[in-house]
Parts: sequence; C-alpha cells; structure tokens
Amino acid sequence: MKLHIPSGYRPVLDTRKTEAAIPKIKAFFQQRLSENLNLERASAPLFVRAGTGINDDLNGVENKVSFGIKDERGATAEVLNSAAKWKRMALARYGYKEGEGIWTDMNAIRPDEELDNIHSLYVDQWDWERVMSAEDRNEPFLMKIVYRIYDAMRKTERMIRQDYDIPQALPEQIIFITTNELEERYPNLSRKERENVVAKEHGAVFVMKIGWPLKDGKPHDGRAPDYDDWNLNGDIIVWNPVLQAAFELSSMGIRVTSAELMGQLQKAGACSRVELQFHQMLLHDQLPLSVGGGIGQSRLSMFLLRKAHVGEVQASVWPLEMEQELAKHGIKLL
Repeated sequence: MKLHIPSGYRPVLDTRKTEAAIPKIKAFFQQRLSENLNLERASAPLFVRAGTGINDDLNGVENKVSFGIKDERGATAEVLNSAAKWKRMALARYGYKEGEGIWTDMNAIRPDEELDNIHSLYVDQWDWERVMSAEDRNEPFLMKIVYRIYDAMRKTERMIRQDYDIPQALPEQIIFITTNELEERYPNLSRKERENVVAKEHGAVFVMKIGWPLKDGKPHDGRAPDYDDWNLNGDIIVWNPVLQAAFELSSMGIRVTSAELMGQLQKAGACSRVELQFHQMLLHDQLPLSVGGGIGQSRLSMFLLRKAHVGEVQASVWPLEMEQELAKHGIKLL
C-alpha cells in the first residue's frame, strides 16, 4: 500500500466545510477558465463505442471499464479514460472557429490505477479544447495558454484564501522547462525526483516535451501517441506544501497533425490504430487544429484546501487497510 501521512497533519477544514468549499472552487475556476480561454460548456459522454479510437488509451496497457449494449447486439461501450479525442471531434461537429472552444465535466473510472494519496479509481477533471491556427503551432502560443490557465488557478486560490484564511502556495509566476533540460540538469535523479527538485525550487513549473525518449531510451512519462504533439505538450506541476512533493494539476498540449500522428504511432508501435474512426478523420483533414488538456477537479480542490488525501475531496472506493490507517490519523474520507 502506497500511503503517506504527513507529520502533524490536521485538515484546515472539517468535512462539512470541505463539502461547502468544493463547489465554490469548481464554480469559480471554471468561470475563470472559460473567460481566459474563450470556452463554452459542452456535455461530455461518460462512455463511447469501443473500437472507434475515440477513447484515450493512456499508456496502452490499462484495462477499460466496458459493457455490452443490449439494443445493439455485439456492440460494446467503454467508459472514457479521458475526453481528449472526443473533444476534438466535438469542435468539428459543433462548428467552432479559431479562438473558440469548449470545456466539459469529464468523469472516468480507471480500474488499474495504483491507489495512493493522489490517485483514485475515480477521475474527475475539466477537459477543454480550443480551435487554433497553423501559425500558432509553436511554443510561444502554448506558453500563452499555460499562463492563462495558471492565472485562473491563482485567482481561485486568492478567493479560497479570502474565504477560509488558507496561506498562499502558488507563486506569482510559473516557469517553463523541457524534459531534456531536466535530464541535463539532474542526470542522476529519477524522473519523479527531478520534478520534486524543480517544483520545490520554483513553486510552479510547466514541464514540456513529454513523450519522446530521453537519453536512456525511455520517455519522461507515458503519453498516448495520438492526441498531444510530443514536442508541444506538457504538465502543470506545483509544489504541494502538505505532501512536500511535486503535484500535477494539469496535462495538456497542442494536438497532433496527421504527420505527427504517424510519426508518434510508429514510435509507440501502434500503427494499427490508423484504421480507427478518429484516426481516419484526422488523416483526412476532417478535424480542426486544436490545443487542449485536462485539469483535475479533485486535484485542484485537494491542493487549494490543503488536504493530504484525494479521498478528502472526492467519494471513491479505497483499500480497507488504507481507510483504517487514515482513520487512525484522524483523516476522514468522503
């Protein structure tokens, strides 16, 4: 069991106040996100047809929750792992133009997740996607989007500080660094240790270019080959003062064109996906160029409310041993 109990941890808010604070965070943040990125809310599916390529395959080894469709014998539906590819299709289907986009409430079940303080079987996030131009497929544009998301996070933290007198943790600025630069700077550290060092030093960092192998032949972290351009993506990572560790709040990136798709599928050994519906639409220029990502709802609430375990801000299922250990330390799960 992977579980960390911070020394001397006491929740800032009790369960009832926590439950009252969570919808405040969600309502405030999604309004700021919508304004900063010019997004409209869209209704996301809980599940999609299997065999279409629309679902996120994550690292390609995780099991998906699936079930048969009674009224369509032989058909199977899968619970989404994320809405990364569905959103891009929605932009085309709904007729969004350059500079416009959508955000959704995305809920997922990931049965293979290794449970600990920050990982749950249940995933809830703001999934967002925005149409962009070919001229903007570059790092400065990606950084501009990151700044706007980080601005929404900081404004939400300011609101929570005022309402609950919780100390500030997010620095004024977020810094940018590539996985290659992290490797050059800290060659003897593991991937996670590199993130810990840079997050502790700067408070907030956008780790860029996740997916291509580093010098040891392995990527910094797993990244599906068919939505982010591995040269134009990254994670927003902050320093968590409760867990004393790097803490990922968002994964995002400029999406692949047909050319990048083929190169990344080849590198991932997943060229068979080109026959799937989503990939065929992309290869035949039926999808807009876009930038998008996911922002953890429970992750952001956990961070802003200074919680030690994600189960303090979301209802899920946990190993009995974990529940008992948390209870011994006065940590109440929802």
